[in-house]
Amino acid sequence: MSEIFIGLMSGTSADAIDAAAVDFSTANGLALAATHSHPLSEELRARISDVSSGALDQLDDVKQLEVDLSIEFSHCTQEIINLLNDKPVAIGCHGQTVRHRPELGFTVQLADGAIIAQSTQTPVVVDFRSADVALGGQGAPLVPAFHHEFFSSSSEDRAVVNIGGIANVTLLSSDGRVIGFDSGPGNTLMDRWIQLHQDNRWDHNGAWAKTGVVDEALLLSLQQDPYFSRKPPKSTGLEYFNLDWLNAFLKGDERPCDVQAALCALTAHAVTDDILEFLPEVKKIYLCGGGALNTQLKELIQTKIDRAEVSTTADLGVDPKWVEAIAFAWLARQRINLQTANLPEVTGAKKRSILGAVYLP
Repeated sequence: MSEIFIGLMSGTSADAIDAAAVDFSTANGLALAATHSHPLSEELRARISDVSSGALDQLDDVKQLEVDLSIEFSHCTQEIINLLNDKPVAIGCHGQTVRHRPELGFTVQLADGAIIAQSTQTPVVVDFRSADVALGGQGAPLVPAFHHEFFSSSSEDRAVVNIGGIANVTLLSSDGRVIGFDSGPGNTLMDRWIQLHQDNRWDHNGAWAKTGVVDEALLLSLQQDPYFSRKPPKSTGLEYFNLDWLNAFLKGDERPCDVQAALCALTAHAVTDDILEFLPEVKKIYLCGGGALNTQLKELIQTKIDRAEVSTTADLGVDPKWVEAIAFAWLARQRINLQTANLPEVTGAKKRSILGAVYLP
């Protein structure tokens, strides 16, 4: 019987849909059966940005975007299904986050499960976060439960740092305790700053940041934002950390490359300060997400915590690029098997809960 589940992840960068087909029947607990990255058009990316920022978020705009995104999710899924020998059990689709306001009781990830299920003729699980929010939780981050399941060690304290648009930290104590939360901006500010000043979507390997000199006064000002001193559980998004937020700290005469250097340092400081506060005896730090490929950022994290070894989840047998997509395949499996998937100690929810809404073909 097939134990293959597909996870779909479209992050805050909104550049592509990442799909991972995962076989959970292997001796190691999971194995990648196939992967696929499905680029999103500039037109779709612009619409996602408009809805996320509130520039064009009338109901017609939002729902039409959801329909069009769901067609792209369907295409991506069919492309990866064509690579498989066995039919998948179900698809776990994170959807595209366009608003995250748990303090108001809601979070919005666009994905129409009915469209995807009918198009692929496969059961689909969507809307993973709402049940946790309904229980008083942040609805994020959800990946620490997956990290705990597959990356924990009883012999050493470990940290798993997922650096997407927003960075989240999972602290895995050797005694089984788990702490997880959003540390703050990951790539989002660096991406948007380089897009503003250069013809690049992202700062490859942190090369541009490396040409700058960190403006220590600017960095200190950025670090004074109340989010960084808030105690977990906490989560954030692009509603908070965006160019408007950054511009409030700028005088206007800074060299753009120096600002980029400060933004790279900000991400590194936020991650490492949290690790040192909540898991001071950490021995291994495993990076994943797009930021794991930023060598400048990785070096800054290593410098800040020189006693711990900083690597990527590749050392644990999981390609860092696919960790989030794999996590949503696992979350779909949890839902189909009626197993809980949130960690109240991470999200602040009142209790553990089964997550996600199921759509059948």
